[in-house]
Amino acid sequence: MTLKNIILETIAPGIGIIKISRREALNALNTETLHEMKTALQDYAQNPEIRVVVLTGDGDKSFIAGADIAEMKDKSPDDGVIFSQLGHDVTKLLELMNKPTIAAVNGYALGGGTEMAIACDFILASDKAVFGQPEVGLGIIPGFGGTFRLAKYVGYPRAKELIYSGRRIKADEAYTIGLANHVYPAADFWTKVIELAQSISQQSFSAVSRTKQLMNEFSETSGLNFKLDAEAHAFGRLFGSADQKEGMGAFVEKRKPAFQGLKKE
Repeated sequence: MTLKNIILETIAPGIGIIKISRREALNALNTETLHEMKTALQDYAQNPEIRVVVLTGDGDKSFIAGADIAEMKDKSPDDGVIFSQLGHDVTKLLELMNKPTIAAVNGYALGGGTEMAIACDFILASDKAVFGQPEVGLGIIPGFGGTFRLAKYVGYPRAKELIYSGRRIKADEAYTIGLANHVYPAADFWTKVIELAQSISQQSFSAVSRTKQLMNEFSETSGLNFKLDAEAHAFGRLFGSADQKEGMGAFVEKRKPAFQGLKKE
């Protein structure tokens, strides 16, 4: 596959970088980008030279600004389910592959960006990082695993607050509530990311890999496919609703949405 939207790099021995590169769209995820990510992750999972995978965004402004709303806004409910399931394919690879995955969040990580980050084993944040699940302001819900993975990081009450409100949080708050493991100054960010990735890559790969497998088994991943399927269908059902059309239309038109409140869809 020819890669148009991601850059693959090996910065240090054993460390594979996947860099989302759609700067004109703040590295937002469209269908093509998700397919490229899926292929790259599958390749990295099978590559014996790669021991640690780092996901990041191109440039110094955005990690992943979310899913591409311009592409999403005219999707049907069935299209919405398919798009959500493609996002799930990618996040499951990040979460369940036998290699450590690190989210190096260097800027905006909104919507699908936060969801990609929380599918990784842990998050390292630049002091310029901004997290959030703003989907309710678009008339939809998180569709790439955010409805349950976020709670694994910050607990259910905080996860509900963040998703219900769509509130953005900066790096210092993300660290305080347990979303980010570390926050580094932007000037030192990549040095610190690579230092930690190298320290992991130098350990016994078989031991690290087995540890990840066991920790995933002991967490709530046993019901992962059921949860993802329920989320995908809930996500898809909201496409074509009046609020989804208004929310995404308002975003593209750069205005405040006027939702219909309690009117039944």
